[in-house]
Amino acid sequence: MSLTSHTAAHSIPPHTLTQLAREWLAEDTPNFDPAGVCVGSQQVEARLLCKTPHSILAGSPFFTAVFTEVGCTVDWIFQDGDEIGPDAVTLTAVVRGPARCLLLGERPALNCLSRVSGIATRCSQLQAVATARGWHGEVAGTRKTTPGFRLPEKYAMLVGGVSMHRHDLSGMVMLKDNHVWASRSITQAVKAARSVCGFSSKIEVECHSAEEGREAAGAGANIVMLDNIQPQELHVAARALKEKFPTLLIEASGGVTPENIAMYFSPHVDIISLGCITQGCPVVDFSLKVQKPVSHSSLQER
Repeated sequence: MSLTSHTAAHSIPPHTLTQLAREWLAEDTPNFDPAGVCVGSQQVEARLLCKTPHSILAGSPFFTAVFTEVGCTVDWIFQDGDEIGPDAVTLTAVVRGPARCLLLGERPALNCLSRVSGIATRCSQLQAVATARGWHGEVAGTRKTTPGFRLPEKYAMLVGGVSMHRHDLSGMVMLKDNHVWASRSITQAVKAARSVCGFSSKIEVECHSAEEGREAAGAGANIVMLDNIQPQELHVAARALKEKFPTLLIEASGGVTPENIAMYFSPHVDIISLGCITQGCPVVDFSLKVQKPVSHSSLQER
């Protein structure tokens, strides 16, 4: 179930929002803003329009933070987690402030909102497939995120209703094939990792067969990732592992797409992770249109 902005947004520390907004603004305007001379500081109103029907809105805290930083206000008509549509163009929010400041924030704010809403929309669609098929495991993202943009993309997963998975290397121990090869065995890798992380962190091991999964679970791994295994073979391996290690979590990953995810659903699979949640994900089309001021002469004519 996706979260609304009233809950999901509360997971983001205010100072983090401010820091990100300042970084994005500094990237887009590192020194002078020559175009600002054309518009000045007159108060204007701009309408945020969504032009991708049936999208899930996500990213409003970041959008608002950008405009707050340049002295503008945002009034939202929809909240994060809401589906926008079905009209071809939907008024989503209204931004007010000095013209030059509003235009300074326009592109960084739109970039973020479009990307985050696109990811949330894909997550919502994937979760809907799982729900329709009666699968009770967790659809999850990965660390395959845009450099410098991980927090907004993980937030999109949260709003879209899927698991964010681990946030970073410090969040949970995941021993990939390269770790195992460098350690010479799965057992050695798990024992070495456990000596550092102790009882407070879970250990997940990437495995390519039921045999490797049994070694990982026997060494003390909490989660076995069955990676790049065809669905039919995966279901057999997952069932065998669950029978021997009932508390073991099984994650399916590698080669999973929105088109074939249903093939991986199984009562023995607890997690299905997809890199395509963030990689190659379509964006939601938003635009910000400054409204022309009504002249006194126009009012008199009326």
